[in-house]
Amino acid sequence: MDAIVCQNVWKVFNEGTPAEVQALRGVDLKIKKGEFVAIMGSSGSGKSTLLNCITCLDVPTKGKIFIDGQDISKMDENGLTHVRREKVGFVFQFFNLIPSLTAMQNVELPMIFKGVDQTHRKEKAIKLLESIGLGNRLNSRPSVLSGGETQRVAISRAMANDPTFIVADEPTGNLDSKAGEEIMKIFEKLNKDGRTIIMVTHDSKIGRHAKRIIKLQDGKIIK
Repeated sequence: MDAIVCQNVWKVFNEGTPAEVQALRGVDLKIKKGEFVAIMGSSGSGKSTLLNCITCLDVPTKGKIFIDGQDISKMDENGLTHVRREKVGFVFQFFNLIPSLTAMQNVELPMIFKGVDQTHRKEKAIKLLESIGLGNRLNSRPSVLSGGETQRVAISRAMANDPTFIVADEPTGNLDSKAGEEIMKIFEKLNKDGRTIIMVTHDSKIGRHAKRIIKLQDGKIIK
């Protein structure tokens, strides 16, 4: 079964003006559930634009995008917000944790927005953090965590609502090589356990951890 399907997806900025930019040009793409794919390409290739479209942060100018068989292309902002909350787990280069919250509270946050009761969200947050070796850091704030530990918290947060897929945008870009490799081992284990992972990276060494590489150039997928 497909987690994501893109059909002839175009994204044009400043359409019809001298400053028009065709960021995506007819992208056709299928990502199956349980895949681990890396989206790669040079700066300006369309990686970020494609990522924004498949995570409902932006909408295509033309074409269709399906998540779990649901067409998101023409949804209003309320619909897109619902899909982001229910279907997408985000992991960012700069972690994006809330500094004033503990590791456990950061992981709980998506479940609060979803309406999960306090007992269940605490139990799940603890289970997620323990599963990636942070059982002794539950009450630590981001300022006292290492970069690798902080990214582990971010991965746990991404999994909190059991998303259809996890999107990792340059997840090792702010880490040293050792911590980066440790993070990639976590993604590999998650994928082995059946999680769908879509990773954007410019680093070919990191990209090799994925089972399939999708290369973009000038807004198009190239072989």
